[in-house]
Amino acid sequence: MSEAVLYIVATPIGNLADMTPRAVEVLQSVSLIAAEDTRHSGRLMAHFNIKTPMISVHDHNERQRIERILQQLGLGESIALISDAGTPLISDPGFVLVRAVREAGFRVVPVPGCSALVAALSVAGLPSDRFVFEGFLAARAGARRQHLEALVAEPRTLVFYESPHRILASLEDMQACFGPERFVVVARELTKTFETVQGAPLGELLEWMHADSNQQKGEFVVLVQGAPAPDTDTLDPEALRVLDLLLEELPVKQAAALASKITGVKKNALYQAALDRRDA
Repeated sequence: MSEAVLYIVATPIGNLADMTPRAVEVLQSVSLIAAEDTRHSGRLMAHFNIKTPMISVHDHNERQRIERILQQLGLGESIALISDAGTPLISDPGFVLVRAVREAGFRVVPVPGCSALVAALSVAGLPSDRFVFEGFLAARAGARRQHLEALVAEPRTLVFYESPHRILASLEDMQACFGPERFVVVARELTKTFETVQGAPLGELLEWMHADSNQQKGEFVVLVQGAPAPDTDTLDPEALRVLDLLLEELPVKQAAALASKITGVKKNALYQAALDRRDA
């Protein structure tokens, strides 16, 4: 009996020509394909004449599917996991299944290919040596603002996914939190007919998007330039004294925000100073 494997197979994010020969070969050879949406993936399978049976594995049934998948792997039958588009597990279900399969002693093998976040990062012209992938922001405005506020002083490039019905609200919240001068790149409909990659300071980018409703349609990757490192060595000594007093009683974020209100010093600089003091 051959060794059973769970393959994690990347599929195109738009252009079907991006499907790799290895991905087609694996999907044709396994006993079962676990797809996020079998109807959606059925069109891809038909295009490449892949007739392998499929079952659905998504957010609402992933844990229930684990037993069946482990049973088939136990019989020596290999399985492939795919998402609707791109690399599985990247803002998609699957990690619970992968962990269970690994813990059961079976091999999990990646079949690399498309990933929207990597494709966007490669063309954005933003620092890519260090970046943070934050996935989708919350649908509710309050939770979304809270998430963004926590990233105000993050020096690494920030990468988000966003949907068409929330793209404007998310960019407006980013402007409120990061300021209109923070440089942002919006990558829309990557590899598809109407692919657009546009970068500008947030204020200008929002004006451009408001002016053209077509730019509000499709699937988005939003990349935000990291915060510039504040020069904490030149902070006012009185501001640092106030910060130190507040840090004795409050968490870093609250202490920095309150110290900023008291002293008038920028919150980002005080937040970085507070982090430096905590780490020291």
